[in-house]
Amino acid sequence: MSSKQKSFKKSLDDPLQFIKGAGPKRVMLLKKLQIESVADALYFLPFRYDDRSQVKKIAELVPGEMVSFTGKVIDAGTIRMGRNRKLFEAVVQDDSGFIRVKWFHFNESYMAGKIKLGNERIFSGKPTQNKRDGGLEMIHPDTDTGPGDDFSTESLDIGRIVPVYRSTEGLHLKALRTIMKNVVDGYNHLVEEFLPEEILNRYKFPKRSSAIQLAHFPPADTSIDLLENFQHPAQRRLIFEEFFLIQLALAFKKRHQQITERGRAFKTRGEIIRNFFKLLLFDLTGAQKRVLGEIMTYLEKEEPMNLLLQGDVGTGKTVVALTALLTAVDNDCQAALMAPTELLAEQHFLNIRPFCSALGITIELATSTGTAKEKSLIRDRISDGTTQIVVGTHALIQKKMEFSNLGLAVVDEQHRFGVLQREAIGKKGLVPHVLIMTATPIPRSLALTLYGDMNVSFLDEFPPGRKDIETRLFYENKRDNAYHLLGKETEQGRQAFVVCPLIEESEAIDLKAAIDVFEELQNQRFPDLKVQLIHGKLKKEERQQIMADFKEGKIDILVATTVIEVGIDIPNASVMLIEHAERFGLAQLHQLRGRIGRGTHASYCFLIACHALTNDGKARLNAIVKSRDGFAIAEEDLRIRGPGDFMGTRQSGMPLLRVANLLRDIKLLELSRLEAFALIEKDPQLELPENAKLKIMLHQTLGDQMGLMKII
Repeated sequence: MSSKQKSFKKSLDDPLQFIKGAGPKRVMLLKKLQIESVADALYFLPFRYDDRSQVKKIAELVPGEMVSFTGKVIDAGTIRMGRNRKLFEAVVQDDSGFIRVKWFHFNESYMAGKIKLGNERIFSGKPTQNKRDGGLEMIHPDTDTGPGDDFSTESLDIGRIVPVYRSTEGLHLKALRTIMKNVVDGYNHLVEEFLPEEILNRYKFPKRSSAIQLAHFPPADTSIDLLENFQHPAQRRLIFEEFFLIQLALAFKKRHQQITERGRAFKTRGEIIRNFFKLLLFDLTGAQKRVLGEIMTYLEKEEPMNLLLQGDVGTGKTVVALTALLTAVDNDCQAALMAPTELLAEQHFLNIRPFCSALGITIELATSTGTAKEKSLIRDRISDGTTQIVVGTHALIQKKMEFSNLGLAVVDEQHRFGVLQREAIGKKGLVPHVLIMTATPIPRSLALTLYGDMNVSFLDEFPPGRKDIETRLFYENKRDNAYHLLGKETEQGRQAFVVCPLIEESEAIDLKAAIDVFEELQNQRFPDLKVQLIHGKLKKEERQQIMADFKEGKIDILVATTVIEVGIDIPNASVMLIEHAERFGLAQLHQLRGRIGRGTHASYCFLIACHALTNDGKARLNAIVKSRDGFAIAEEDLRIRGPGDFMGTRQSGMPLLRVANLLRDIKLLELSRLEAFALIEKDPQLELPENAKLKIMLHQTLGDQMGLMKII
């Protein structure tokens, strides 16, 4: 650090521009890795480690094994390999043999000054066998001066266990290690302990500052196996603390709600519910009956229900939700159902309205479309209590929207709403009961992290008679085969969806592509069939009419750009063809596939991959082809994409995990949950002296993200 920079007081919030080795260009590159402050750097742990602590004889080297060795340079120089190619090669010898070391990317004058004849040096890398003569060679090894007066015992790259960090183009690992060492050496003494002593002793965790030091730069005698598997006590401690803070926030919120929030206890199984069940033309599944029993038990309490309902595609969540909505009406309360898109809200409205009409219940659709006068009239009817059930989008949580007596809020497809949006609907009533639904199976580890303050119910049974869906993957050159099979289904009177991806940043381009697909299908491939296009730019009335026509069988093929993966039930649709399947997440593909297979006929999902696939892309599409188990697919999606991107959780209020991994560290997650909830039970307001620093840390790290600012 320069003399100018020594004058100010150090802080973990210091930007990296003050760190030696982090110039303006590297600061920009570090920002790409989400490292902007000293604190960010301290928690940017190595993802693996190279054991270069054991120095071997050259004769002991094994091809492919990371190793360090020392030797004398007996020959060195640049070798020309044609007009524009060259390499720098040195022959290094010890008393057991010799090896060639080579660099293909190098500065000639720098290498000539560094690798000199007669010098003793230490080298680290993976030896390979030369195909020409079978001798050993090492390509681009790390190197430093060998044992002697000038030997650097502080080398970060050789002669020790070397940390390997995720990097980005333009940021060399050597430079990144140097920056990290300067951060740890210069700031780690400022790291304060906040975990209770009791927990540290129980699990034999090191202090926080020691854990950070050991995780970045472990001593030579550290077990490489423990480090590689993230089982070293230092790593486990840092993983635990990250989970612990999140679980503590969830426990704090849940306790606060239990103590301070009182809602209205409903009477359940009333006259409206009995009449509603008489209207149903089918029997409820065992799972639906069980879940409804759980919901009714929650609704009968004064403590507001806060329930997450998970159910795979087609398990019948809508009937469960409608029963809950009608229960609120049966208690002279209003009920609201909030959906993330207008199309989904419209479908819910159209599905629910016939039952409400038969039961004499007023229902309203509230979205952002319509004239100012129409929207004002809708708001008036909701605010004076004329409207009993409201179905809508985010328009339901706008400031102008006021309810007369909101008793229950149902939030559908919750992962598309941010945490604060979900909570906003709950503030529209005194303290309404809240039911959050998702057809996207959430891995247990993610559910514990995102919704640990909620109760969870599962719909895990399909209605009888549901047909299996065969899923096939076609590459661009086999597109005709997919459309031929689609045509065979329509010949038998079935209907088909053709879905084109829609990404907001390129909506105009994607819409044009969808129009091209629609025109090709209508004019060239299937001129004798009725093909229709539906997209978000159509007026609400047009969208509703198209969906009604499709449901009545007036449309053979529906080309869609808007998200239609949920809330649409067309029993006669037996084909789901997805263009550019590589552009969808696994959860989305699973949802789209769930739109078919709802009738008595065999159904088919055709995935068309239009671009060269990455390994991750192939893994995603193969996973959807092989499995129909929503939870297995969700686990695979989480493994491939990571918790930050799964279901858009990065935008949905989930705290970013810098150290922990939701799949690898599930046991520590569960352990942290037990400890956090036990601590809040013992010290609900975190007022005990030993928890003072913990309370400060919780406020600083998660106060904004998890809605704790007003209650901590």
